[in-house]
Amino acid sequence: MNWSVTEDDLESIAIGAGILGTGGGGNPYRGKLLARRHLREGGRMTVVSLDDLPADALGVSVGGMGAPVIGIERIIRGDEALTALRRLEQRLGRTVTHIVPGEVGGSNSTIPLVVSAQSGLPAVDADGMGRAFPELQQTTFFIEGAPPSPAAIADYRHSTLVFDDLPDAKSLERIARAATVAMGGAASFAFAPMSGAEMRRMAIPGTLSLAQRVGAAVREARRLHENAVAAACTATGGQEIFRGKVTDVQRRLVSGFARGELLLEGSGECRGSAMRIAFQNENLIAWRDGEIAATAPDLICLVDELTAEPVTTEIVRYGLRVAVLGIPAPPLLRTERALAVVGPRGFGYDVAYRPLAGVYGGAGEPTAGRSMAPPG
Repeated sequence: MNWSVTEDDLESIAIGAGILGTGGGGNPYRGKLLARRHLREGGRMTVVSLDDLPADALGVSVGGMGAPVIGIERIIRGDEALTALRRLEQRLGRTVTHIVPGEVGGSNSTIPLVVSAQSGLPAVDADGMGRAFPELQQTTFFIEGAPPSPAAIADYRHSTLVFDDLPDAKSLERIARAATVAMGGAASFAFAPMSGAEMRRMAIPGTLSLAQRVGAAVREARRLHENAVAAACTATGGQEIFRGKVTDVQRRLVSGFARGELLLEGSGECRGSAMRIAFQNENLIAWRDGEIAATAPDLICLVDELTAEPVTTEIVRYGLRVAVLGIPAPPLLRTERALAVVGPRGFGYDVAYRPLAGVYGGAGEPTAGRSMAPPG
């Protein structure tokens, strides 16, 4: 289904993408404000289904990279991703027809919508992670064989860099990350040019609309004074794996990433138990009383225990009372090839991946009342 994004959709997407972002993906509130400003100025954000892409379409992934803490401390211009996209088009010698989020999470689900409003290009209802991950090679686009170059990044000064002839996606991550640090710790990217047929094969489908459904379910539960955390679990296909108070946060900025750990003291049915969660921009692995409770690529998400508001790694702090959700990863992240990149060993943890039960996205019921629009 193809649709035009409304302000109400943005409210839901900010919540849903914030939850699915597993602690990262950029701050959802900042991303929502930027996108809403474009809607109020008359911009149109069109979302199209993967199934409706022509085989000869040219899609490019756009978004932001860098440490989430920088994304909070430094206000962006708002057109950095469009600048990177135009620079990549110059290098390709072709005009891009569609844009696709690199990940679903925080502001990286709304930046492609902003670029849609700025450029008139439709955004594809899909992404390359089904969640957020900290490094560029961890998108399904690259795992499934999209070329790592050419690629472009841009900063708030409109300084741009184009990367050519890279041997692999890890090289793109290494070089682009160093450049991002030199740009002040945050930049926007445009990479992975793909045909319509390649996007259908390499992307995780339906994730923008999933973020909208998750957020809408949480908002409806709040309105009815029902259990918002349970609503988030139903909408995502996840389960609550812990509940308690944040008792310690160790966070440091290392090589362009926010790395650290947080500790939780159990409450309610979890009283007397403790959880430790390690993160690199995003939550990666959780131990309950020393035993592994969940690992990447499954999603480990902190939400407020009453409102299910997402709690990202740049804002988590002592004293917050949260529920920890475990959401099964999309099938494209559970292949042997993907697990080598985004499984626990891909992040340096010598533990086996034990998949959480359930289905990513739950029942996947469509949301009524969405405004319809033809594909751009």
